[in-house]
Amino acid sequence: MEEYRGDLEAGERAAARYALALPRNSALGINGARAGRRAGSSLEFQEHREYQPGDDLRHLDWSAYARSDRLIVKLYREEIQPHLDLLLDGSRSMALPGSVKAGAAAGLASFLIRAASQAGLTHGTWLAGEGCRPLGTAGTGSVSWQNLAFGHRGSLAGSLDRMPPRWRSRGIRVLVSDLLWGDEPRTVLSRLARGSAAVWVIQLLASADVDPAADGFGRLEDLETGERRDLLIDREALTRYRSAFEAHRESWRRACREVGAPMVTLVAEELVPGWPPESLEELVRHGMLEAA
Repeated sequence: MEEYRGDLEAGERAAARYALALPRNSALGINGARAGRRAGSSLEFQEHREYQPGDDLRHLDWSAYARSDRLIVKLYREEIQPHLDLLLDGSRSMALPGSVKAGAAAGLASFLIRAASQAGLTHGTWLAGEGCRPLGTAGTGSVSWQNLAFGHRGSLAGSLDRMPPRWRSRGIRVLVSDLLWGDEPRTVLSRLARGSAAVWVIQLLASADVDPAADGFGRLEDLETGERRDLLIDREALTRYRSAFEAHRESWRRACREVGAPMVTLVAEELVPGWPPESLEELVRHGMLEAA
């Protein structure tokens, strides 16, 4: 844990300028909740639309049916609990040797929790490893985190299956990961979205993930499985890598669009050590952050 103490503190200091932003067009709801953009079950009416199979029959507008002989349902704005659940990928690839990726991941998690506090949100932080375990005490900052490590060899879907987080219903859920495992994106996103009001995906990569160098013959190691393979790393191999890498990222972007989850990609070397504001601009542009 002490290995990342400086990164946690740097991320928390950088967050002093920001607050976590609730989903756009949200407004104060009943019982201290926030009303979001999607249809839900709060008491705030949003709009009418034609009935579709599977709609809740309790929401049928019988007066509209009497007037038009058409089945119309009332949609209501959902309530968003002012709570953040942050899921941090604890896999080995998050600690890419020779990079600052692990420190940036720790700092980014600390940053987001501080920004949530400054927005008045309660929060919990979970580390995905051999199951999803809480980091520290819920509602406190990174100072209370214990057992922060990036050594898990399995997948995120496996972590969610083995020990799912005790997520707050109808809160905001944020995944911080490099997304460099073989899970089907929809499988993971459906788990995150179930019972939530909003899901955000932040992909954190090292510059070597994005643009690896050609070094001739080398030994590649899959950091998730430990499998090793000797390979000629030439221009052709790098072209194949970049093509597969971009196809994988596009599969995540497509799945995120399908569930309405904004996805942002950050590069570790652009964040640390200084945490310049321009490195966080994508989080602001996608409605995840706002000026404190």
